[in-house]
Amino acid sequence: MRLLAETGVEILQDERSLELFKELGARVDGTRVRLDSELVAAALASAPKEWTLRPRGGDTEPLVLKDGNVYFGTGSDCLYISDPDTHERRRTRIADVEGMAALCESLLHMDFVMTMGSPEDIPWEVDDLAHVAAMLKGTRKPLLLTPINGKRLALIQEMAALCGEKDSFAVYAMPSPPLQHDAEALSKVIACAELQIPLIYAPAPQAGTTSPRSITATVLVANAEVLSGLVLHQHVRPGAPFVYGAGGGAMDMRTMSGDPYTAPEACVALQACSDLARFYGLPSFSYAGNSEAKVLDEQWSAESALTTMLGALSRATLLHDVGYLEDGMQSSYESIVLGNELVGYARAFLREVPLDEHSLALEEIAAAGPGGNHLGTRYTRTHYREFWTSDLFDNTGHDRWTGAGELTLGDRVRAEVGRLRSEERSPVLTSEQIDALNAIVAAELAKAG
Repeated sequence: MRLLAETGVEILQDERSLELFKELGARVDGTRVRLDSELVAAALASAPKEWTLRPRGGDTEPLVLKDGNVYFGTGSDCLYISDPDTHERRRTRIADVEGMAALCESLLHMDFVMTMGSPEDIPWEVDDLAHVAAMLKGTRKPLLLTPINGKRLALIQEMAALCGEKDSFAVYAMPSPPLQHDAEALSKVIACAELQIPLIYAPAPQAGTTSPRSITATVLVANAEVLSGLVLHQHVRPGAPFVYGAGGGAMDMRTMSGDPYTAPEACVALQACSDLARFYGLPSFSYAGNSEAKVLDEQWSAESALTTMLGALSRATLLHDVGYLEDGMQSSYESIVLGNELVGYARAFLREVPLDEHSLALEEIAAAGPGGNHLGTRYTRTHYREFWTSDLFDNTGHDRWTGAGELTLGDRVRAEVGRLRSEERSPVLTSEQIDALNAIVAAELAKAG
């Protein structure tokens, strides 16, 4: 509260937002906005604690965005991909966006879908619409989108409605650290509020560059950025859905490259931000299943496992970036498939341990007695499938592993990707819906000249 009241935030090249801040009673000096605690408290009080994000058909359950629920999905806007056939690192194409969305459609533990690519073969004027169209063609699961700005959100809502459900996506926007909100981000904040599209506002200060070299201070900066965005958002439309984004990196000062958000300090910052969201009673957005590895190697599998479990244990509501490589610069089919398996493991770990009479099984213990066993009992036959098992991790003895061809984890993941890609895809959209989506993108491209 001191930071927002005394230092405040900067509003970059957006007169409308400055006028809105003045209107709600903020202290505006030029482009600097300072917020008293009463304004923040009012925004927190009006923000809904629960919102439903719906699929466009299929078997996926709606995502109820509230503290306590945990969902997993992919990430956005990778410039590169590990080609699923040649495994070369190349630029992402629009076919990859649709292909990875279709892959997620068939993966049990991917609850929502993001682009996983920033295609080189699409004109920049319509790349956000092309992303949406490609994902709508690939999956019926809820989408998290990263539009260029808020101007096209009504059109994107129309595209989603055309495919079965207008309330099937949320928008991911970011302030500009430290303590700044740019015009593009603010246009999303305002448009999401007006249209009641869930807004995920996620900061990304880095300890030592855009925040002090302190996890505590980095979380402080991130929290101020999120809360100042929330104040504007709730002023535009009280009760509009808002998701508290966790963010905070710790740049490696030896290399000064990238944003290594698999570092333990960065994960601590994410946990702290998730705890703040829980303190405020808001649904939250954080990371899971990501790696800084450049290829599908031992670092990839280790970091993916660590970040999946740490994300799951944070209990953040929306855990994204499952399948990221290279600090979010690269995606791959294989990393998504492994991520899905790791999420299954994490979900099994997160199950509550029941303390009812049936689970305690005192009668079963007594019937077997000291020195007895439970291998052939009805109780074991009834419940053994409830325990998590994996098709990708090998739990056999060495002789059986050797006899099966000595396959590594990487071999099994690649085989599973091949199997899923070779299966005939169930149609997600009709030909008429596809034609209508293509026409919308073409019309917007024509407008852009």
